[in-house]
Amino acid sequence: MKKLTTLSCAVLLGLAGSVAFADDVRVDEALRLVNEGQIQALDQLNDKALAVQPGDITDTELEHEYGRYVYKVEIRDAQGAEWDVKLDASSGEVLRHKRDN
Repeated sequence: MKKLTTLSCAVLLGLAGSVAFADDVRVDEALRLVNEGQIQALDQLNDKALAVQPGDITDTELEHEYGRYVYKVEIRDAQGAEWDVKLDASSGEVLRHKRDN
């Protein structure tokens, strides 16, 4: 019984900890980060995302996850397909480029 309780606690702590690894960044915080040079300007990041996947941006989100700032861009292409582009907000490096199913 003791092992089951210990295992259950470890699983719950692990789940709670994984949620804490991704935090949305508020707009005022994003502006501060851009002004301090910690992340690239959001319009520059939008341009980089559109260079990877042409189309119309339908949504953007800046998150702090696993110790770095990640900019997520949702794009609809000319055929109506939805794409996710994930960029490192500091370097502009493309972390993910995939079509939504």
